[in-house]
Amino acid sequence: MNCFRRVLLPFYLSGLVVLMLGLFSPKTLAQKSIEIVSKPQVGAFPIVSGSTATNIVVETENAEVVNIAAEALASDIHQISGIKPKVVHELQSTPFLIIAGTLDHSPLIQQLVASKKLDISKIQHKWESFTIATINNPFPKIKQALVIVGSDRRGTAYGLFEISRLAGVSPWQWWADVHPKPRKALYAINGNVTVGEPSVKYRGIFINDEDWGLNAWSKRKMDTDIKDIGPNTYSHVFELLLRLRANMIWPAMHDSTNAFWYYKQNPKVADKYGIVIGSTHCDMMLRSNTFEWGKNYANEYKQKPSEYRYDNNKAQIYQYWEDRIKEAQNYEAIYTIGMRGVRDGSIVGPTTKEGKIQLLDVIFKDQREIFEKYLGGVAKTPQIFCPYKEVLDLYRAGLKVPEEATLIWTDDNFGYIRQLSNPEEQKRSGASGVYYHLSYLGGPHDYLWLTTTSPSLMSYEMTKAYQFGANRLWVLNVGDIKPSEMETQFFLDMAWDVNKWNPENASKYAEYWANSTFGKELAPEIASIKNQYLQLAQNGKPEHLGILQFDDEAKQYRIQAYNQLMKQVDKLKKRVPSYLQDAFFELIEYPVKGAGLMNDKIFYAEWSRQIALSNKPLAIEYTRKLAEAFKQIQALTHHYTTAIEGGKWDHVITYAPRNLAVYGMPQVGVPEILDSTIKAPKVYDRRYLDTTPVSASSQTDSLTIFAADFLKKHTINHEQIMTINGLGLGGKSISRYPFTGISFKETSFENAPYVDYEFLLKRGNYEFSVKCLPTHAIHAGRNLLLGVSFNQEKPSFVNFANLKEDKKWSANVLRGFAESTIPFTSTKSQKVKVRLYLMDTGLAISRLDMKLLNK
Repeated sequence: MNCFRRVLLPFYLSGLVVLMLGLFSPKTLAQKSIEIVSKPQVGAFPIVSGSTATNIVVETENAEVVNIAAEALASDIHQISGIKPKVVHELQSTPFLIIAGTLDHSPLIQQLVASKKLDISKIQHKWESFTIATINNPFPKIKQALVIVGSDRRGTAYGLFEISRLAGVSPWQWWADVHPKPRKALYAINGNVTVGEPSVKYRGIFINDEDWGLNAWSKRKMDTDIKDIGPNTYSHVFELLLRLRANMIWPAMHDSTNAFWYYKQNPKVADKYGIVIGSTHCDMMLRSNTFEWGKNYANEYKQKPSEYRYDNNKAQIYQYWEDRIKEAQNYEAIYTIGMRGVRDGSIVGPTTKEGKIQLLDVIFKDQREIFEKYLGGVAKTPQIFCPYKEVLDLYRAGLKVPEEATLIWTDDNFGYIRQLSNPEEQKRSGASGVYYHLSYLGGPHDYLWLTTTSPSLMSYEMTKAYQFGANRLWVLNVGDIKPSEMETQFFLDMAWDVNKWNPENASKYAEYWANSTFGKELAPEIASIKNQYLQLAQNGKPEHLGILQFDDEAKQYRIQAYNQLMKQVDKLKKRVPSYLQDAFFELIEYPVKGAGLMNDKIFYAEWSRQIALSNKPLAIEYTRKLAEAFKQIQALTHHYTTAIEGGKWDHVITYAPRNLAVYGMPQVGVPEILDSTIKAPKVYDRRYLDTTPVSASSQTDSLTIFAADFLKKHTINHEQIMTINGLGLGGKSISRYPFTGISFKETSFENAPYVDYEFLLKRGNYEFSVKCLPTHAIHAGRNLLLGVSFNQEKPSFVNFANLKEDKKWSANVLRGFAESTIPFTSTKSQKVKVRLYLMDTGLAISRLDMKLLNK
């Protein structure tokens, strides 16, 4: 479609969201998937029938996590039906039984395999896989059994939680109060299904920046004896991970929290739940340096620590690491190797890159020596190396990382992955993985309050990572877990089956998730709200509104768009069943209204200041509106922390993490009318507000074409030019796919894929701009090169790759796009053909603007 038009603002969504139904993993689609229904059918297995619930058999030979998952399933069934099955540990003479066991750890499963009543060929010797099957006459006097068998202990637990999922129990049944729909009876139909292996071996979360939420909540509601994040909190975290088919934790490690290993029950609880223990990019060898070196070293070792620098304090640091490995050797763990500062800073000691690299060579050698002593050798020790921040510079300068270590690539803290494995790195036995952020404390400004990273962006970046070999470990910085529920689930769903949610269909995830969370009837409207909320945040997260500059048209649009979303929320809330009202508030109402009211507060304040002298009555009106918005944010947060489930979430969320200025009462045009009770929080740290303001508004006097509205495309080598909904300005972007396609040099541009557009221009001088996602080049040797040709002339080339995190990068990640401009002169009124050559993969193009410079 020829879509040249004048566009005032970039903030809208287009397209319809399609309902996604079916099981969690498309690897099951070739089979007839098990369903759980409420009415009996011929051959159906009764889970709950009449006043009876079928017992669950878990033999004592199984790992403790299997019993934990069985008890959780029994509780889930009780939530649904009011009848709780018993978890028993030996076969019973009853007509029906649910039997759960792990291969090689369950005599009952082994008997069923030996009698050829159970086929385990699809999961044998596999990682975290499971089969669910109904078996007639499995044992004497038993008419039918529903059998869940796992290839290992977590596989069995996942299988048990799959029954919960099929019965309508959300993974967020405890963490977001998503209570299941009541049903009097439950029957399993359709026989059997096999699920697994997962796409990514280790999949988990990092609890981070917990000071203002999870820690404050834990010490009040969960671990009240130690007043810290401890085993009671972690038991709920670990159950959530199992329900999400995750298997790994990077524990909380901020100044407010004592080290995970300080409480001896924590690793024991992790082992009971089958959760692999890891540590962050700056906490090596399972140590938590802020606490264990900084605060507790003297208590542990009865002496003060010397400086945390390996070149002159090797003996002390070596022992510090060695002691943790001794303690951890009987737990399932992943070890971070290398060295950084005590906190999230550069390694201390040598001042040159060469000196730091030489010191890290020694550190690697000594850490491997510890692995040989206690863990059976480096080949048997899961280990990671994370080239994060300044460590990436050392790696690029020639640091040689042990072959067995998994390279954990990182995003730039704002969702765009810095670098991935090149062809040589993809051959490493340790493979690679990704550390990704949904929450971040740091420059150019934090985003710790609301979660606004879209599934489309996550899928774009994580699919790219997977296609370049990042399949060993994915870890997600979730902040305080809440309010990142849907986004966390999406990330872990992708980690389980990366092919199910590719960039082309990721925008449909919100409806898939809403269907399983709130039901089919409400799902389309909830997804529409969620997707529009995420799209608005693409151009300005609520936490960043104190830095970004919008023109008046953009401000007005955003206020109207958010107000419309808030009205939709209020209208839809009336149709939400009573048992899901709290969940709706937590998952939908609070983030949408919080973001909308933040826009009201910031923009009305700016307007009130602008017109305070010229139009005082209107300035007074604006001041009252922004004050009311501020009060509503406070009231919503108060409701969250005091009213839900009798105060269950006391202090789990705050509207002002770190008390930064953007969260408080802004300067207003007419301060004398304000209620004296309205006060701004104390400004904790303003250094991140010094960034040069950027504009996220559209250009005036511009013709705009959205990149997805091309007239013609040309592809190569079975590639496609994919349109990605929910990504970039206007809610759509285009990109070459798959990401592994070749790169082209300027001299061979004619062989590259291209897209064509057409502008109807008057005579004059123009500035042509291309707006793209602020992504990074995939690896050294690749760029983000784009060729721009006018009327089939020789193209000009622009490279969107930005290796430095400078002011340009800051502006790009805050406003949600990178931009390059090329001058063009139209000597007459004419149709101008613009051809874009997509020279590299990883470039997501959103919008083209042709701005008239002289009239």
